[in-house]
Amino acid sequence: MSYDDTNIFARLLRGEIPSHRVYEDDAVIAFMDVMPQGQGHTLVVPRAPSRNLLDADPATLAPLFAVTQKVAQAVKKAFAADGVTVMQFNEPASGQTVYHLHVHVIPRFEGVPLKPHSGGMEKPEVLAENAEKIKAALAG
Repeated sequence: MSYDDTNIFARLLRGEIPSHRVYEDDAVIAFMDVMPQGQGHTLVVPRAPSRNLLDADPATLAPLFAVTQKVAQAVKKAFAADGVTVMQFNEPASGQTVYHLHVHVIPRFEGVPLKPHSGGMEKPEVLAENAEKIKAALAG
């Protein structure tokens, strides 16, 4: 299938949809997931259009995963997490629901399961507060 530039992340990248961004550069942005599976759930998204890892230009991957590592370190620090789950889905059978390449970064805590991703949307003020914590960890 071809890339659909009306997907929610493409629209977010164009500024048509608001987001709580924690990081951005010329190649990648990172922002809070509005339906988090855990406190601090962050998405890392390349600016370059691709449906997923399977059709991405290989030149897109190095900056994407460098930022994913940086964000994972920051969310672990910001939330004093015991660990970090990093997930990336490709095509419907894997659980992909937004067809723009993206990586999930979720701080994890011993004994605390992930919430379903189909849960309710988080309050904007909580997302903003969590974004500030991650920005502070990235800066420090």
